[in-house]
Amino acid sequence: MIITIAIDGPSAAGKSTVAKGVAKKLGFVYVDTGAMYRCVTLYALRQGVDCQDDEKVVSLLKDINIELLKDGRVMLNNEDVTKEIRCQDVVLNVSYIAANKGVRLFLVDLQRKMGSNVSVVMDGRDIGTYVFPNATVKIFQVADVHERAIRRHKENLLKGIECTLEDVEKDLERRDYIDSHREFAPLKQASDAVLVDTTHMSIDEAIDAMTNIVLNKVGNINGK
Repeated sequence: MIITIAIDGPSAAGKSTVAKGVAKKLGFVYVDTGAMYRCVTLYALRQGVDCQDDEKVVSLLKDINIELLKDGRVMLNNEDVTKEIRCQDVVLNVSYIAANKGVRLFLVDLQRKMGSNVSVVMDGRDIGTYVFPNATVKIFQVADVHERAIRRHKENLLKGIECTLEDVEKDLERRDYIDSHREFAPLKQASDAVLVDTTHMSIDEAIDAMTNIVLNKVGNINGK
């Protein structure tokens, strides 16, 4: 039985970290859809293309090959860009790329292929509403924007990225607005998704909570 777990929610809610943990616990494949949009963003920036110019960005897609390796590395045209896609320029532009209908159609096709043959945990903005509307389990993960800003600010400082907490919070609010108001496949909770607020949860607590949601829905998985 192929099981698809969709975890959606706003930026910096901790979806990727939690999704990786849930996938590891269940023995599923983790698909980082955010990294895929970041790859397109990075490629556009490298080509000197305005990320808000939808037609020019779409024209680049034929030259883009993205691979998500089992060890967590992200490959763009056979180059390891795992760290580079987290740079500030990419962060500031990825919401424009994600709002591009042509890009979304291109990447959604890849995501659906990834989830067609193996059980996956996939996180993003529209996994449960658009990519896999019939996902086995849907979770909508949220956290207070100030708490999300604190988490992202700490991550940035650890990576050597200089920024203020205020700027990070403003950027998250901006991204939330863009993601939830885009015309095509906006960020929203699916009607059948389970809401999980991780504002006051540790990473381990969030992973356990979501793993239990999955197990309660589908029953025993590989003896777990």
